[in-house]
Amino acid sequence: MTQCRSDDEEDDFPEWVDRVQANVAGEVRRRRKEMGWSAQDLADRCEGLGHPIPRNVIANMESGRRAGLPLVDVIVLAAALETYPACLIFPVGYVDRTQELPLQGLVPTWDALRRFTGEEEVFGHDSGLVPDFEVHTSLVRTALAAIEEEERARFAAKTATSRAQQEEAERQRTAYADQALSAKYKLRYLRRELRDDGAIPPDLPPTLHDVDPPEWAPETTSEVRP
Repeated sequence: MTQCRSDDEEDDFPEWVDRVQANVAGEVRRRRKEMGWSAQDLADRCEGLGHPIPRNVIANMESGRRAGLPLVDVIVLAAALETYPACLIFPVGYVDRTQELPLQGLVPTWDALRRFTGEEEVFGHDSGLVPDFEVHTSLVRTALAAIEEEERARFAAKTATSRAQQEEAERQRTAYADQALSAKYKLRYLRRELRDDGAIPPDLPPTLHDVDPPEWAPETTSEVRP
């Protein structure tokens, strides 16, 4: 049986839409003025990014006269204003409370932003491969840092003025080498899992070119498996 909403419930939907659009419009106006730009300046920057948004459209949006706000416009406006789309939708510090979905009450904007970006987990929501990519980023940073420290320790061992200094430098070099090797091993395993799931792992910096075996080289097809 189809459920019917009351008149009050019907009004919640446009109220929510208006609130989201007002958040974006207000933050666009605030950042534009903070940067000392006119609406035409912002329009020119949007056009330079390859997605023109005319001055009058920006003016109508900021004044609340624009009926809709396409997602692509939010993305380009955020780039033009040197911020993130999520910060336009949830202007933390400038809008105290906001509404995440229709028929829901107001919540702190900071909480809404953290749920929107996935920083705060929501029970039952699927975060996809985001956690895997975050682990990947962490492992890359660990490996690069360990390699850099290993090189410093290697240099210290070569330039040591005493046997004790040389031995300590060699001990540190070995420890950093083991740390780098461990991070690389974990990276290879993670990237194998991502490929097995049909996903494309993030690019690796040249320093970590030996993480992927030769058969995973970019020029090979995605069907190749180790």
